[in-house]
Amino acid sequence: MSERDVFEYALLRVVPRVERGECFNAGVLVYCRAKSFVAAHTHLDETKLRALDPEADVAGVRAALRAVEGVCAGGEAAGQAAHDDAGRRFRWLIAPRSTVVQPGPVHTGLTVDPRAEAERLLELLVR
Repeated sequence: MSERDVFEYALLRVVPRVERGECFNAGVLVYCRAKSFVAAHTHLDETKLRALDPEADVAGVRAALRAVEGVCAGGEAAGQAAHDDAGRRFRWLIAPRSTVVQPGPVHTGLTVDPRAEAERLLELLVR
């Protein structure tokens, strides 16, 4: 059996009207220190978004989710975080914020493949 590494993950929640506190899962952040890996996989369910807020800015929510993916990817897409390591980018993304896209609590697990784990968690917890 391959060696398993500790990974951390947090769900990305869409909170269309922050004052109401209603939310749904729209992505997952995965970080594995041993592999210097961080990624975000997202999926926006427009029907859920419109159910919570018929006036929601769908394009704006999609852009916010893409921005999280960009920070995880690093390089030019990460903006100010471009030169930060994977751990710093993950920690910055999981910091609490009062915006339409918010991180949930951090959970841990063991995995041999953090990239596959990100896709598995997206299917299990978001789609």
